[in-house]
Amino acid sequence: MVDRHWEKAKEILADALELTPEARAAFLARACGDDKQLRQEVENLLLYEVADGQEAASAETTAPTSAHAETRPEPLTPATSSRERWIGQYRLLEPLGEGGMGTVFKAEQRSPVKRTVALKLIKPGFDTAEVIARFESERQALARMDHPHVAKVLDAGADDLGRPYFVMEYVPGVPITQFADTNKLSIKQRLELFTQVCDAIAHAHTKAVIHRDIKASNVMAYMADGKPIVKVIDFGVAKALTGDRLTDRTFNTAHGQAIGTYESMSPEQADGSPDIDTRTDVYSLGVLLYELLTGAKPFDRDTFAKAADQEIRRIIREVDPPRPSTRLTSLGEAGTKIAAARR
Repeated sequence: MVDRHWEKAKEILADALELTPEARAAFLARACGDDKQLRQEVENLLLYEVADGQEAASAETTAPTSAHAETRPEPLTPATSSRERWIGQYRLLEPLGEGGMGTVFKAEQRSPVKRTVALKLIKPGFDTAEVIARFESERQALARMDHPHVAKVLDAGADDLGRPYFVMEYVPGVPITQFADTNKLSIKQRLELFTQVCDAIAHAHTKAVIHRDIKASNVMAYMADGKPIVKVIDFGVAKALTGDRLTDRTFNTAHGQAIGTYESMSPEQADGSPDIDTRTDVYSLGVLLYELLTGAKPFDRDTFAKAADQEIRRIIREVDPPRPSTRLTSLGEAGTKIAAARR
């Protein structure tokens, strides 16, 4: 459902760019209707497209004869810039993706150090002050983590509209499942890669940190010195958004978004149980391993897409998923291709 939502936002963006600035507001009101989340995402994308167009036009009119000369001026401050978008001290460069909790951007920090970071802007519907307070209480534990397969969480704050954001180490990779498929990793190689994930989670657990949202898109993989490397991202974000207890608010935010991902969620997490501990991460690791091996989730994605929240939670709590071998054989011709991709 997230993918379709993202595609819808891009479709509306394409139409909006063909209109004059004066006509866009009325068009967005019609196209997005009461979906404030969708409209905000389109407006975010629109900011970048318009800014890029302005920068391109400026470069064309002032371009020097040297192909290597730099014509772009120094960034303006957030208060005075009309072409760049800033959140706090971070200049947003481009959107990287959109999920249930928010939109992730590639961003640039200029001070006190210059570096590229990943900034996750949380969607409306969360109490900003409380979220930031939870994150601050979590930062000490996060700061104690020092592991080669854990991406560091660097900062947190709120934007001008009061939406929480989290700043993380930027990892130039792709989801672990995509990486494994693209590189046609064998079963042994996939298991070796998965042990890096387990090491990262085990390290976090020794520091009393539970991830709560382990899934392929939160485990980035890339090649470094000719070897496949993973880094687990988003530590501390789920707990900051939910507190120590996953209450009904977890599943009933202003826009009905769940914290975490149903397809990877443990039964106790889906039930909103206060008894959340390291076992919920172990369950989600099992789901990730299942997907790495079979190319499919334990529960059918289409079933979840059509079911109401209450029914999804019931399935997670009460229904045993098929064994990986059973899942693979039930995929037919697709299963043959999946097996071939794993040699």
